[in-house]
Order: sequence, then structure tokens, then C-alpha cells
Amino acid sequence: MNKLKKSLGILWMLLAPAIILFLFWQAAEKIGKATEATRANVTLQWSIILIIFFPICVGLLIFGYYASKGYYEHLPESSAEITDY
Repeated sequence: MNKLKKSLGILWMLLAPAIILFLFWQAAEKIGKATEATRANVTLQWSIILIIFFPICVGLLIFGYYASKGYYEHLPESSAEITDY
């Protein structure tokens, strides 16, 4: 199970920048195809989409990093095992 966690961590670290690049590519394509009358609305929509998904992808990248480094190999089974560092 730990090998699966580590390999999925690597996958998530690769997936996060790919999602961001795909969203920027789609935004540029959609804004470029918009007519003058709808360009402001399309730009606003894609700006909101990018603002929302950028922190999600950063979190996915961080989560993948921790998973690939093995931080999730032993999860506490009870609250007695939780320690503050």
C-alpha cells in the first residue's frame, strides 16, 4: 500500500502542473475565439476559473510531494498516537 501511495504522489506532482498548463491553454484558446462583444465576459470567466484552480493544483502538488516522500506511511489509529512536534 505504501508503494501505491508513493507512486500516486509522483502522479499527483506531475498532474498538478499539467492541469495548470491545460487551463492556461484552454483560456487562451477560448479568449482568442471570443467575439469582441463577448470577450470581456469570457476573459472574466476564465480569470475566475484560473484563480480558483491554481491553489487547488498547488495543494495537489504539495500533497503529492508529501505522499512521495512517505509522510503518509503510518497514519495514527487513535488520538493517543498523535503528537505535536
